[in-house]
Amino acid sequence: MSIVFHRNTRIFTLETDHTTYQMQIDPIGLLLHLYYGPRVEKGEDMSYLLQYADRGFSGNPYEMQHDKRYSNDSLPQEYSVCGAGDYRLGALLVRQGNGAQGLDLRYESHKIVKGKYLLPGLPSVRDEDQARTLTIDLFDAASGIRVRLFYGVLPSRDVITRSVQVINDGRDAADIEKAASMTLDLPYGDWDLIHFHGRHTMERMPERMPLPHSVVRVGSVRGMSSHHHNPFSILCEPTASEDAGLCYGMMLVYSGNHSQEFEVDQAGQTRAVCGLDQETFGWHLESGECFYTPEVILACSREGLNGLSQIFHRLIRKNLCPPRFRDRKRPILINSWEAAYFDFNGAQLLEIAEKAADLGMDMLVMDDGWFGDRDNDDRALGDWTVNEGKLGMSLKDLSERIRALGLSFGIWFEPEMINEESVLAGEHPDWILCEPGRLPNMSRKQLVLDMSRKDVQDYLFAAMEKVIEEGSVSYVKWDFNRALANVYSRSLPRERQKEAGHRFMLGTYSLLERLTARFPDLMIEGCAGGGGRFDAGMLYYCPQIWCSDNTDALERIQIQRGTSYGYPASAMGSHVSASPNHQTGRSMPLETRAVTAMAGAFGYELDPGQLTDEEKNAVRDQIARYRSLQDLVMNGTYYRLGEIGREGDQAAWLTVSEDKSEALLSLVLTHVRSNPAFPYVRLKGLDPHALYRDKKTGRLVSGRALMQGGYSLPAMYGDYPAVQVHFVKEG
Repeated sequence: MSIVFHRNTRIFTLETDHTTYQMQIDPIGLLLHLYYGPRVEKGEDMSYLLQYADRGFSGNPYEMQHDKRYSNDSLPQEYSVCGAGDYRLGALLVRQGNGAQGLDLRYESHKIVKGKYLLPGLPSVRDEDQARTLTIDLFDAASGIRVRLFYGVLPSRDVITRSVQVINDGRDAADIEKAASMTLDLPYGDWDLIHFHGRHTMERMPERMPLPHSVVRVGSVRGMSSHHHNPFSILCEPTASEDAGLCYGMMLVYSGNHSQEFEVDQAGQTRAVCGLDQETFGWHLESGECFYTPEVILACSREGLNGLSQIFHRLIRKNLCPPRFRDRKRPILINSWEAAYFDFNGAQLLEIAEKAADLGMDMLVMDDGWFGDRDNDDRALGDWTVNEGKLGMSLKDLSERIRALGLSFGIWFEPEMINEESVLAGEHPDWILCEPGRLPNMSRKQLVLDMSRKDVQDYLFAAMEKVIEEGSVSYVKWDFNRALANVYSRSLPRERQKEAGHRFMLGTYSLLERLTARFPDLMIEGCAGGGGRFDAGMLYYCPQIWCSDNTDALERIQIQRGTSYGYPASAMGSHVSASPNHQTGRSMPLETRAVTAMAGAFGYELDPGQLTDEEKNAVRDQIARYRSLQDLVMNGTYYRLGEIGREGDQAAWLTVSEDKSEALLSLVLTHVRSNPAFPYVRLKGLDPHALYRDKKTGRLVSGRALMQGGYSLPAMYGDYPAVQVHFVKEG
């Protein structure tokens, strides 16, 4: 059993293949956290780790007032609450009907069941055969507030998921002012925090810092998970490297405003609290109503940062992304955006499609500009009717002619957005998120639809359904190109306005749920100005996400590397773009652009008509190469080669098949020098007893030698040269 309750000690033990999680109901009914880390012996009682001390100015529960050593403020809590004597970071704050905010949550009951829990209206990790669920009910007798803690245990994935349900069983209404999904107390050890900051066109840059005796918070109030702070963080030992050391990962399955908070307290204990952002969130609970928080995925590894990443990669590929795309080959596509931007018609798209088909691609995606009066980004968002005058043909005719070339057809949408200059804005001004009596904050001349409204969801579903059917669309690029501001819903009363941001996200999830149910074979690629909503919530519906609007290969190496700490290669939309690059003006070799793009879901973002004959042949070779490597890249075990900030003059990464029968080494020289050292790497994850052949040179080397002695390559020259080495196991 992966979940056991020991009645004598009142200890809950949760076990995965390599980790143990323990908590205990103490003598007065408080739920204390005991241990989370590498697996200990079955039946081990970790309560010996609890230490009691009078910390001074740390109060005591009423029943324990005679024992100054017993304090909510110093003992490790399983789920922390605000205003009840624990002065560290709180996970839950509920303003009750009489104005009180303290909760005294005591153990009431628990259940252990087969399978994994579901969260109504929210994405969450999908079930697996061995999954089990533990629910623990904590109750505050004075207010009637019940807090139900959910734990999902997926043993073979080495993952524990957590969520919370807040239930108002009292007579009076209450208001949730903070609702985090998880508290994790680590009573011992010094920890480094790795978080992933960034900006538009430079997302998910890892930053590592020792946790100070203070509160550190990372998060987003932008109405999306954001380019700026990803909802994924790591705590690791100061000595942890890519391949060794204890690491904890926390990933929120949510695409809106979020917060990850970390505190080192007076005694050196570390607390992490992860969930919805407090500043922009509130939820009104009438008597009998309940609220569910988004899910958090927890993982722990002694195998360093690569080991931790691989746990999340496997889980996302196999238990989070839509199952129908788990083993399906992704199309090698060409997107019209950097080829034509808004300046296209049907004939030009067909010309691009003909050249793409000749090069061996699988799909053409028609990007922004195909609908309404849309020739720039100032107007027509929301008017999802095909502009046949611009195309010079119907969508059906265009799609049929593209598909006759042997390509499938994809299309761009930005469903949650609206322009002031649109038919929809004139007909339904009440559908726009905007504060009464105030001119709205503008971005790209866009405003935002109130996705909490059922009529808005119904309109978008009907409009998208019609286009998808008419065009036999097999792929949708779902974009989101501005942050939320002036978040006010005309459909909500005053006391529920702080719900608008979260209800917006629930509305988006609802629309995604309806579309994927209606079109089960439709592949949706998430996008938000590139990587502004690259999170586990969107990956529940979208098997891949456009990694960044920055297609410069040198910058993409950094972006994709940072992304890889939490997310698999199969989730990263990555394309070969034109040179000089449209974002940076940098010129890079076609082969380097391809090697970089082959680290994810591969495609092209350029005008094939601008390619020389030599470049066209190179593209044909790249496509054939990627097809032969696609299963390895998308489903293999990924390794970063090198440490954060220490790559030097080269960047390298490695993918090894699950059965260790083949491996792909990719290397780019980021700084070419005169009279250089030879490029050199140590490989990882191979079978030490097997022999591996370099398919290009025929050289035969043992797995042990490649991992211990490494592999050297001839000196490389020119602008940003790149190489791929495909190793295949002999025998």
